[in-house]
Amino acid sequence: MNDYYSPITYSVTAAEEGWLLKTVLSRRLGVSRKLMSRLKLTELGITLNGVREYISVKVKEGDEVAIRLEQETSEDILPQPIPFEILYEDEALLIINKQPGIIVHPTHGHYTETLANGVVYYWQERGERFRFRPVHRLDQETSGVLAVAKNAYVHQHISEQMIAGTVLKKYTALVHGTPPAAEGRIDGPIDRDPLDPHRRIVTESGYPALTLYKVRESCAASSLVELQLGSGRTHQIRVHMTSIGCPLIGDKMYSYDTLALPEPQREAAAELDAAIGRQALHAEQLGFVHPLTGEEVRFTAPFPPDMVQLQQFLKKKR
Repeated sequence: MNDYYSPITYSVTAAEEGWLLKTVLSRRLGVSRKLMSRLKLTELGITLNGVREYISVKVKEGDEVAIRLEQETSEDILPQPIPFEILYEDEALLIINKQPGIIVHPTHGHYTETLANGVVYYWQERGERFRFRPVHRLDQETSGVLAVAKNAYVHQHISEQMIAGTVLKKYTALVHGTPPAAEGRIDGPIDRDPLDPHRRIVTESGYPALTLYKVRESCAASSLVELQLGSGRTHQIRVHMTSIGCPLIGDKMYSYDTLALPEPQREAAAELDAAIGRQALHAEQLGFVHPLTGEEVRFTAPFPPDMVQLQQFLKKKR
């Protein structure tokens, strides 16, 4: 018999008597078609009162519907003892405070020294079997809250919340200059830069993208800005802030070089960039409905030391 994670269960109510099992799975447990097809091929993937059943059978009041996912591992990821900070963990989720400078997932030419290598090692040392499934990505230089789902069901549910736009994603950034208003929205479509496929630009022909911002502090040369994403485009915050003349401090790709600044301002901007050496962007909060409990959860990562030091450096320059 296969090894499974703890079952996810649901008790049929009187109002649901006569429903097809597949309807209960879809409407009450939120099982997607893709996951349902996968569960059907597993010995105890879908059960009714502890017995494997066809999803076309009708249910009765009090019936216990259960799904069980097979235990998995990330066999293509090499376990490595790479330290990372855990903000929260339960049977469904691992919430990490990602440090700047570390890549989340192995990529072509960079198969080791990633956060995934460290997480797989952590689970292996605890005798646990999970597949590394980050529900979102953070750039290598971005710090802050990162959520990892421990199974396909949890990953599916949070991904659906992201698509629906109900996930809270709040960032803080230190930027050059001061935004045009204390609060505002940047509603600018984003697509690849035709001159550089690695960059993104705001263009009328791009994909819809919305960023809300609020200035927390500002001085002549810089601002501390709170940002909330209304969409999840690649490099969205970096592109949008550059589009209003306030690129992130330390951002090498979307830097002050893209702006027509007088030479004295360019020198001052270069000094700020050198003070941190990476884009000053931090994923401060992440909030969503927990897939297993149905409760709203919110996780917060403290401001990283390098951004605290940069902020202190900026205050001294006022």
